[in-house]
This record gives sequence, structure tokens and C-alpha cells, in this order.
Amino acid sequence: MSSPRFFHSGPLAAHTTVALPDTQAHHAIRVLRLKPDASITLFDGLGGQYPARLVIDGKRGYAALGEHQIVEAEIAGRLTLVQGIASGDKMDWVIEKAVELGATAVAPIFAHRSVLQLSGERLRKRVEHWHRVAQSASEQCGRNRLLQVCEPCTLAQYLTQAEPGDATRVICHPDASTTLSQALAATATDNGEITLLVGPEGGWSDEELELAARHQLTPVNFGPRVLRTETAGLALIAATVAIMGWA
Repeated sequence: MSSPRFFHSGPLAAHTTVALPDTQAHHAIRVLRLKPDASITLFDGLGGQYPARLVIDGKRGYAALGEHQIVEAEIAGRLTLVQGIASGDKMDWVIEKAVELGATAVAPIFAHRSVLQLSGERLRKRVEHWHRVAQSASEQCGRNRLLQVCEPCTLAQYLTQAEPGDATRVICHPDASTTLSQALAATATDNGEITLLVGPEGGWSDEELELAARHQLTPVNFGPRVLRTETAGLALIAATVAIMGWA
């Protein structure tokens, strides 16, 4: 059985002792009921991990780090999901499962038909929450590099800021004549970068589809069934990883 894993945002170095944040110490000591000297693993999201020994001092927890281990669980390419922001806790689900499936980044988009529209302090808190979801998912699934949660923006802002380079960029649309496998088979990309765009609950608007066409994104369909927004992006990630042989 693998040892419990904890993400640590501060710098880590072999043969040092670092304090666990209060929430992690509580989880280790009170929830997992780990004993002193229990084996744990820490990672900082930059690659690799540190086996460690749990040190308990009252309610405080510390990790005595061992040697850095070069252990990775990444897919072979870089995969970005551009997701029209969905309502409720659907975005939590998308980000959590995108981490598990190996995505490199998730870019939340304020689409024309997004039900959830956030700004100011509410937006800041929601983005911080999404970062914590990604960190927790990495702890669970064994990834030592964190999925990037991009700052939410409109589709126009994203396409203006994003450098296409040689990346393959496809936008999911049920009326498209090209399938995902056809679009990926036609690419000559050697740098292994693929971007998948999925709309919110109501799909992309006509204006957004026209914008995508102007930026030379390839519209693709994903079969005859209508998928919910929180299903479509994850299904596209899984299918892309399989088609490209990146698992």
C-alpha cells in the first residue's frame, strides 16, 4: 500500500524537516490516524517526490524528508482542456477528473451561455478552490506535477492570448462533420500539444463558433449522443490520450 501523499507549496529539499499546514496535519493525525514515524510522501508540484517520516508534536505535524525521487505519472503529450464554465460543482468534477486523466491545464471560459458568472471576490475564492481541487486530486492519483488552472476569461480573450504554435486545437460541436479521431489523424504536430474546447451547458453560441473558425480551430463531433458538459471534456481527454498513445 502506498504511503499517504501531501502537496507542499513551499520549497522542499532532501534531509530537511518541514511543517505541514494545519489542515494537512489534522488530516494526517486525526483523520488518517497516522502514528509518529509513519511513512508519508511530499511533493511540490514541480516534479518528483520526497519520501518522508511523520513527526508529531501535539496537534502539529512535520515531515522529515528523505532523498528526492524522480517519479512521474504524466502522459506523453501536453493536453489542455478549455472548458466553458459549468454551474454548481460541475467544474470541481471536471478539474478533479482532468487531473486523474493526465491533462496539463484547464482553462475555464466565461462563455455566452455559461449559467455561472462570477467576478471580484467570489471569482477569486472560486479559483483558489479549483486550485485546491487540483492539488487534492494530484495527491490521490500519484501525479507529482500540478495541473494548471488558468485564470478564467472569455473565449475571445483566451484565443487572443493563447499562442497556437504547432498545437492541434479542436472545438467540440455536435454538427461538425469531422470526428475527433479524424482531426487527430490529420495533424502533423510533433511537439505533442493538443487543446480541446468544450462549451457550457447550452453549448457554444454562433458568435463563439465563428470566432473559433477565424482562429482556425477544427470543429469536431464526438458521436451521436448528446453529452453533458461535465462529461464531454473528460471523454475527449480520455479518447485523445488513447488515440495518441499517450497513456
